[in-house]
Amino acid sequence: MRAYKCLNQQVFESGEYKLVPIRHDDRYKIMKWRNEQLYHLRQSEPLTREKQDHYFNEVISELFEQDTPDQILFSFLKNKECIGYGGLVHINWIDKNAEISFIMDTSLEKEHFKRNWSEYLSLIEKVAFEELNLHKIYTYAFDIRQQLYDALESTGFNREASLKEHCYFEGKFIDVVFHSKIKNEVVLDLVEKKDLGLTYRWASNKAIRKFSHNTNSISKGEHEKWFLSKLKDQSCFYWIAKVKNEKIGSFRLDNQVGVAKISYLLDPLYHGKGLGRKLLEAGIKKAKEIDTIHIITGEVLEENSPSVSLFEKVGFELVLKEGNILTYKMEVDENRK
Repeated sequence: MRAYKCLNQQVFESGEYKLVPIRHDDRYKIMKWRNEQLYHLRQSEPLTREKQDHYFNEVISELFEQDTPDQILFSFLKNKECIGYGGLVHINWIDKNAEISFIMDTSLEKEHFKRNWSEYLSLIEKVAFEELNLHKIYTYAFDIRQQLYDALESTGFNREASLKEHCYFEGKFIDVVFHSKIKNEVVLDLVEKKDLGLTYRWASNKAIRKFSHNTNSISKGEHEKWFLSKLKDQSCFYWIAKVKNEKIGSFRLDNQVGVAKISYLLDPLYHGKGLGRKLLEAGIKKAKEIDTIHIITGEVLEENSPSVSLFEKVGFELVLKEGNILTYKMEVDENRK
């Protein structure tokens, strides 16, 4: 496997999905998919084997050795099989932004379009924001595929702009639509007594209580008693989550003999922006920094499908199902066992 000089980490994976630096052996698969999907690509004519070989040998091969390439391309694998390819293109290293490119095996588009796009986006975000420290990523798409917008918006991309009648397509002018996501770092600060009112507002919110184990309403007095007890509890680690100094939620670890139970919530004002995963990952990172914690667990209601999906995507293992309650586990440091 070739390695990009500009990347410290070369492989990015989540469950059965993986991004690896674009493989020479995948070039004819990619050619086939591109020729089948000319309708939505900025490609004027079908590719030939000769053209594809030239592109891989003369253009792509040089990208691996450059400090600031204008594009970084990957093969997208599911269980070791290449099912798509894409990357970051038109990279602007000064303004720290790049366009997202991706196509999948044409045969998968009908039934697996949203799943594959969502998995790909979560991985390419890691490349863009964590490896390359870009500020913004975006898509440029002919306005002909609504399912693409559903996939983008469900993973926290915002529809930023439309260029009216910008491209000529099948005898008429059509719009081009831009979706984008800006890097948002989630910072965890220790909770303080002044956060009592804010945490009560979150805890009593109907949208949050809907998926709590105890769905009954709580009084401010009950919450205050509980909150103050958590501040005093030496086995409790409790943080407020912030993005750009805005308080967006909380994360808590209750540690019992090395096994810490997770409790976290995201202010409903920030739902649908991809911040739930960032909050959870920030909490996992904190857990790994605490020497007395070896394992973290979390309980999720089975009907809370977004949280179920989130726990599985970040690497938790389902270990127990009791009624509609699913228990997940993660070993935060095998060397501490």
